Amino acid sequence: MPIARLSELVDKTHAPRLVLKVGSALLVGAAGVRREWLAGLVAEIASARVRGQQVIVVSSGAIALGAARLGLDKGGRGSLADAQAAAAVGQIALSGLWAELLGDHGLTAAQMLLTLEDLEDRRRYLNVTATLGRLLDAGAVPVINENDSVATQEIRFGDNDRLAARVAQAAQASAVVLLSDIDGLYDRHPREPDAALVPVVRGVTRQVHAMASVESNSGMGSGGMVSKLQAAEIAELAGIALVIGNGQHDRPLARIAGGQGGQGGEGIGTLFLPRGRAGARKAWLGGRLRLKGMLLVDAGAAAALGRGSSLLAKGISGVEGVFERGDPVGIAGPDGHVLAHGLSEYDAAECAALCGLHTSEQAAVLGYAPRSAVVHRDQLVLKGAPVADQTPA
Repeated sequence: MPIARLSELVDKTHAPRLVLKVGSALLVGAAGVRREWLAGLVAEIASARVRGQQVIVVSSGAIALGAARLGLDKGGRGSLADAQAAAAVGQIALSGLWAELLGDHGLTAAQMLLTLEDLEDRRRYLNVTATLGRLLDAGAVPVINENDSVATQEIRFGDNDRLAARVAQAAQASAVVLLSDIDGLYDRHPREPDAALVPVVRGVTRQVHAMASVESNSGMGSGGMVSKLQAAEIAELAGIALVIGNGQHDRPLARIAGGQGGQGGEGIGTLFLPRGRAGARKAWLGGRLRLKGMLLVDAGAAAALGRGSSLLAKGISGVEGVFERGDPVGIAGPDGHVLAHGLSEYDAAECAALCGLHTSEQAAVLGYAPRSAVVHRDQLVLKGAPVADQTPA
């Protein structure tokens, strides 16, 4: 039974498995670790476990903690080398802190450090899924962070909002809660007069993206509202609800859900409702953050994709990037908006040679019988559109 309102976040029937993302600014203040606040949050996690809910934590803060201990300026983000060094020091302190506070409630913490490749590569993604499942079944609380000490700018998530959504996807979670420094999504910049909190979003559209601000009020984290909307897109494709709520208050989950245990009325936050649930493989493909290339299509092909058709060479107007057969590619319409992700049946050079050709013309170019499509609909997932596919991986 999917989540339809914020109060259901604390109901094990609607949310048996939660992913909770904690931002850097919530964990580390000007005076150091906000230990009292974190102890209150851990108490809420313990209460969720008593209710029968499983909880996964995606925790920022390693770079901020390490930078403070090493005396690095700019919060450890002055350079990639500074960030990697700060993360190596801070991750020890961060994992120890979570282990200690969870242990006070009789809970066992399990540390997992992930890189982008761990969730972009299908086999490694399934390994993450298996590990998370076993840890939860054993009663542990996984505490996850990006492996910033080895990740480079080219192969990193760049923020833990999207990491949390990908982890939720891998763990087959019911909901993701992004604890931030703001109550939720506003219809315009929250500093503007008459800015209004948006309580529910049914699908992340271009209009919703237009509401986002790239700013992060704290200046400590690497995300912002843009990254949170990208996380919501990943979650909604996997049939997972996502909530943005303010973590700066004591017992933030109770405030978001509405009073104590969701019994005090509706809470404060923005709930992003999933618009459908793709099969596991399609959800993984649609949530990828790194693509090998881009296929540009005309208006006719864009309309056909929207009707559930495969992508044929006739509708392709251009090819960008270098990719091989089976690599993930984006498909963009005439306005440049990405319509879909898919696995290409041809390499980049072959795609370029086939642009605009009917099936009857392709064998002469290829030197062999053409495949049924450049991207078959079974290997394609639309972005920003309802998902009807229910087929498991």
